[in-house]
Amino acid sequence: MAKRFSPEKYVEGILAGDRVMLSRAITLVESRLPSDLELAQEVVSQVLPHAGNSIRIGITGVPGVGKSTFIEAFGNYLIKEQGRKLAVLAIDPTSQRSGGSILGDKTRMDSLATNPQAFIRPSPAGKSLGGVSRSTRESIILCEAAGFDAIFVETVGVGQSETAVHAMVDFFLLLMLAGAGDELQGIKRGIMEMADAIAITKADGENVAKAKGARAEYQSALHLYPLGASGWSPKVSTCSALENTGLDTIWQTISDYLKLTKGNGFFEKKRHDQNLQWMYEAIRQGLEDSFFAQEQVKQQLPDIAQQVKNGQKSAFAAAAELLKLV
Repeated sequence: MAKRFSPEKYVEGILAGDRVMLSRAITLVESRLPSDLELAQEVVSQVLPHAGNSIRIGITGVPGVGKSTFIEAFGNYLIKEQGRKLAVLAIDPTSQRSGGSILGDKTRMDSLATNPQAFIRPSPAGKSLGGVSRSTRESIILCEAAGFDAIFVETVGVGQSETAVHAMVDFFLLLMLAGAGDELQGIKRGIMEMADAIAITKADGENVAKAKGARAEYQSALHLYPLGASGWSPKVSTCSALENTGLDTIWQTISDYLKLTKGNGFFEKKRHDQNLQWMYEAIRQGLEDSFFAQEQVKQQLPDIAQQVKNGQKSAFAAAAELLKLV
């Protein structure tokens, strides 16, 4: 059992930029123990006035697109060329069979992991849709309070529900491959509607021509979508994490987006709307946790679940029966 501190001790360490204390606080918000949850809520509440001063960037893409390689290259660029302090919240796939998680993002980002201006925190996705940990929102607040002014949220990229990360970031970046085939690009249509920018990765060597062709194709496709509430027209660019090319263009695109949305008020409105969305999500999560913690539910759930499994009772009737217990 990891040592627990008072809320004030956590807050003091976080505001001082203590990485160890920041890591412990994130571990706290990831815990599902009721005692940890109460302590975590107190810590998050106390640091909240010191949060919000960052650019939150969601990064997603199909498996094989090179998310970790891109994040390392782009992260180093932001630190070196833009003077940013970067936190990377990398959501790691969780095995549905064993519940285990690889948590290997740090090993795939060697130079960024050792950069004193960067903080990488891999977290297991668990059962969350879209590969976003339930604690990611709170982790963003903690990292901002610790002084990180650029936050990357990397998803698993399974395409199941990328709206989860879209609902907690300011800018949504979709990474795509050129000439990968329809089997890898099958998720693109729905996610493209949410993307603020698309980056065609691995635009180096023999792939340069293909990447340029893909860029033109996707830019034409984006013109078919109506402008969103932000008034922003999504941009498409090419980049190579291997050769560190195109990274400045991506940052310029993000900067242009911030200038537009902060100028027309959309940036602040989106943050406010997200706060409400986080609240409703917390309510849903709290109700679910409370329901399964009920003693009557614990006692009767196994038998009722077996009846549903055997076809003796419908799922809807079983759910209604269980809900009447609380």
